[in-house]
Amino acid sequence: MRKLGIIGGMSWSSTALYYDHINRAIAQRLGGLNSATLTIESLNFAQISAMESGGDWDGIAKAVLDAATRLEAGGAEGLIIACNTVHKCYDAVAAQVGIPIFHIADATVERLVADRRTRIALLGSRFTMTEPFIRTRFESRGIALAPIAAGWMQEVDRIIFEELAAGRVVRDSQRKLKTLITELQKQKVQAVVLGCTELVLAVDVRANVLPVYDTTASHARAAVDWMLGDHEEARAAA
Repeated sequence: MRKLGIIGGMSWSSTALYYDHINRAIAQRLGGLNSATLTIESLNFAQISAMESGGDWDGIAKAVLDAATRLEAGGAEGLIIACNTVHKCYDAVAAQVGIPIFHIADATVERLVADRRTRIALLGSRFTMTEPFIRTRFESRGIALAPIAAGWMQEVDRIIFEELAAGRVVRDSQRKLKTLITELQKQKVQAVVLGCTELVLAVDVRANVLPVYDTTASHARAAVDWMLGDHEEARAAA
């Protein structure tokens, strides 16, 4: 099993989801008492969030790169950044480490292409919904992104930063997100992508009028595929 490094804490609640997803998948695929070989650098989201609000993306990139460097030095063979928004710094960080960093959008893009989804809605922080660092990963594969009304963007962003990132799931916000997804269905959207690692805490991926793709689950699944690649290839060869 390859050793995975996780750059998390953005927020801690979504990092806990990653830990759960990855370990459950390892146990399911290997059986017995098997669990994941992991090392985690958990950043202080209060500091990261303040830098996001202040536009200090160079500062965020440095914090993430420092974490990546420590993980690599500690024996990690591959990395994931457990946050959609901080992938704005992905290129700058990936260029300066000697091990692969698996992009959060790629596994979801592959699933959408396989399912022939060509028009989606991307929900996430205001940065993720309006800037190109995540959106272009979908658009480069021929997937169009439906526009999200400014008022809804503001509300989704508020739910993320004021509630979910603090570990709070508010029933009224769950209802609002369900209403938004229902409205998106009327815009001929084929699927909704949860482009924030915490959104799955408030959106039931199995009980909506549209298919819902969770980047957290897809990212974790791709990480497990990579972690077990050598092991499962060897087992198949035997």
